Amino acid sequence: MRNDVRTPDLVPPRAAVHAASGSRLGASHPRQEGPTDLRLVPPALAAWATAALMLDAPTVWVGGAVVVCLVAAGVLLLVRRGGVGDGRAAGPGPASVPGRFTRPRGQGAAPVRLTWPRTSVAWPHISVAAVLLCVAAAAVSAGLHGADLRRGPVPGLAREYATVTAEVEVTSDPRLTRPRVKGDHMAPTSVLINADVRRVEEAHGTVAVTRTPVLMLVDAASRSSGAGDVNGDSRSSGTGHVNGDSRPSEARDVNGAPRPPGPESVNEASRSADGRRSPWLTLLPTTRLRVTATLAPALADGDRIAAVLRVRDPAMPEVVGEPSAAQRLAGRLRAGLREATDGLPADARALLPGLVVGDTSRITPELDEAFRETDLAHTLAVSGSNLTIILALLIGPPGLAQLVERRGLAPRLGISLRTTALLGGALTLAFVVVCRPDPSVLRAAACGAVALLALATGRRRSLIPALATAVLLLVLYDPWLARSYGFLLSVLATGALLTLAPRWSAALQRRRVPPRLAEALAAAAAAQALCAPVVAVLSARVSLVAVPCNLLAEFAIAPATVLGFAALATAPLAMPLAKALAWCASWPTGWIADVARTGAALPGAGVDWPGSWTGAALLALATVVVLLVGRRLLRHPWWCAVCGALLLLVVLQPPPLTRVVTGWPPPGWRFAMCDVGQGDATVLAAGAGTGVVVDAGPDPELVDRCLRTLGITRIPLVVLTHFHADHVAGLPGVLRGRAVGAIETTGHEEPVDQVAFVRREAAARRIPVTRAAAGEERRTGALSWQVLWPSPHPAMAPDGPNDASVTLLVRSAGLRLLLLGDLEPPAQRALLRSPSGPLLDGVDVLKVAHHGSAYQDHELIRRAAPRLALISCGEDNPYGHPAPSTVAALRGQGAVVLRTDEDGALAVAGTGAELRVAGD
Repeated sequence: MRNDVRTPDLVPPRAAVHAASGSRLGASHPRQEGPTDLRLVPPALAAWATAALMLDAPTVWVGGAVVVCLVAAGVLLLVRRGGVGDGRAAGPGPASVPGRFTRPRGQGAAPVRLTWPRTSVAWPHISVAAVLLCVAAAAVSAGLHGADLRRGPVPGLAREYATVTAEVEVTSDPRLTRPRVKGDHMAPTSVLINADVRRVEEAHGTVAVTRTPVLMLVDAASRSSGAGDVNGDSRSSGTGHVNGDSRPSEARDVNGAPRPPGPESVNEASRSADGRRSPWLTLLPTTRLRVTATLAPALADGDRIAAVLRVRDPAMPEVVGEPSAAQRLAGRLRAGLREATDGLPADARALLPGLVVGDTSRITPELDEAFRETDLAHTLAVSGSNLTIILALLIGPPGLAQLVERRGLAPRLGISLRTTALLGGALTLAFVVVCRPDPSVLRAAACGAVALLALATGRRRSLIPALATAVLLLVLYDPWLARSYGFLLSVLATGALLTLAPRWSAALQRRRVPPRLAEALAAAAAAQALCAPVVAVLSARVSLVAVPCNLLAEFAIAPATVLGFAALATAPLAMPLAKALAWCASWPTGWIADVARTGAALPGAGVDWPGSWTGAALLALATVVVLLVGRRLLRHPWWCAVCGALLLLVVLQPPPLTRVVTGWPPPGWRFAMCDVGQGDATVLAAGAGTGVVVDAGPDPELVDRCLRTLGITRIPLVVLTHFHADHVAGLPGVLRGRAVGAIETTGHEEPVDQVAFVRREAAARRIPVTRAAAGEERRTGALSWQVLWPSPHPAMAPDGPNDASVTLLVRSAGLRLLLLGDLEPPAQRALLRSPSGPLLDGVDVLKVAHHGSAYQDHELIRRAAPRLALISCGEDNPYGHPAPSTVAALRGQGAVVLRTDEDGALAVAGTGAELRVAGD
């Protein structure tokens, strides 16, 4: 027999509740909620803004703000106490309003009324005082954290670029810089590690004990890796690049944090000359090291580092303190998960650790870009959703955790609610340990706890105070979160799930959308609506496929995460079982990768948008307008169908329609020069959707976008004229989602790192690599070409990669084109003397050598006498390309000179007198 304890004035008899429900069957879910409690929202927002402003404010300002806030709060509290007394409502009128169950006094078993206590007239005093106190607390916390960057000897030594011996404590996972093309080569790859300087010794022997956050920048290897993807089948961190002054410029991902750690598997960039992987990448957080390094100022003010610590020696550092037990445990678990996924397909091997614990060390730049294009990158970062999925498995679907009919593993195993709560807390703690207890993980755990509370209680309205409390506590604990895009996105996404998503889901269900589909669609749309403006600031792009891609991926994320966590837990105990679980998880993981790749490959997957807060405001305004118009359109199904069809056309962009609307590419185009910045990438039309690509440029995204606009899906041959990075680094973009027959290169295999990169990319896709030879002739359809250079004759051996460029004479439906690669004057003169020299007379189109540099042989220009000269160069490039003397020489021969830095992408069409060129 069960004894129910009730509070007579607050909880009505169950029969009365059912009678008052108005339903024939009564109220099966007899819990009512009052108005949303927003009292904690202003203090949380005020603390957030204060922390963001006070991190780098002078101490005087911080102290003044604290004193003013404390005095004002004290005055308000004293005024309230003296003027209102006990705080009861003043004046006549009822003491309650609709909102809570009460029993009118003296009426016995009279019908129950819904009432809500009237707020005291003194509430503004209390609220304002609370805001002021939170502002004071945030100012104190931010002031202390900001002072950490300014105190001690490290900032002064950094301004002097001093060389010191320092004892540092690692505070983050090591990660690699993103590969970056610098001229014709790749910038050296470095390992980035966040750390605290605990002890510093200057050159003259002065020793100081401190605790100053720095960014360690370590030379990973003696030479840079292959362009575009330094990892082979791994990815670089994308955490920025190294500037000439040795200060890193740290790029952010859509979560606002530095992009995830560098490679953990085959990583040529992190290997030294003897082939061994950089030992710096094996370090765990909390490890203490002694290093000799050079200090330099941070690149930008307002970051959470006081200086950059540049370490030139890539050898194993001196370890003076082992990592903590928690970090060693986390390292073993993460390593076990990576081992369990080693035998999976490439996408699953890369994605599964990211979905489970945020370990994106194997994500290739290509896959990373696909996830960013579709706004799926949040699935690869440690977030509250990871924790929520596991806890939902324990407690069951939303709203049932406190009911007799609750589901999940806990009730099936006979676990009580109290024990279930303890297990949930233990899982949360384990999540923090495995995913690293850094601020981003703590943020995820806090937001996940809020979502867990929503699952456990089913009371979403009451979760707003919980979210505000989480924001307030996190900002006070780590004020740097106030400037974190990731923190902002987490709060916005959680708020969207608690406020907009339930309303939109109910609206969809009223229009006969199935409940599960309605909830998923509403959650994806609500999160996208609130987060898109912030994502636009980070990426300067708005995804048009984010909602459908997130909706399609949502159904696979939960099983992949659950199976992945199971593999993580079993790997230390039974690796065969872990491998089996990882294999099962590879199916939903592969589905997520396919969704991302398919969505990103669509021509209209996204549109460029101003990457500023003004652009964010414009996008927010546009979102509001779309929502308001959408509400009206829902009443008119035919208009909804028309708008859906128009959106589909924008995203798919059928080539015939695109050509009519934009005029690009022009009908009958024969040759196109892509705008890829300071580099070369050209396309020879070889039939519908088919083209021969000559060079790939420095950026995979730019060349991929160009090929998509041209409608190229099949490439019988890719010709790489030579191995400089500005011609080959974009090769992954050329190969992305296209059928490629072969890759042809020059026989001069330097630089060796770029050669290795090209061969890895080809081998990964099983594409044969051949060498071009002078005299070789090929044909596909109406397109034919002949290789003129390099010459196999020993006396004409090229001197360096530029002079070894593959030179092509192309014929396309009566059009003659000469593509010179980066030939310099010695090779140009040798080409004129070679047996191929007579073929150079009178061409229609000349692809000017070496981006129009001043190093040209004017006799070759005179012999070629092109009608049209095209130059590929980057806007404001530091080399002065194209040289005025080269442009003048070309025009002196009667050529029309066009350049991509001013005219954009160029396409040539027609022949003879009908020869014409169009710009994108």
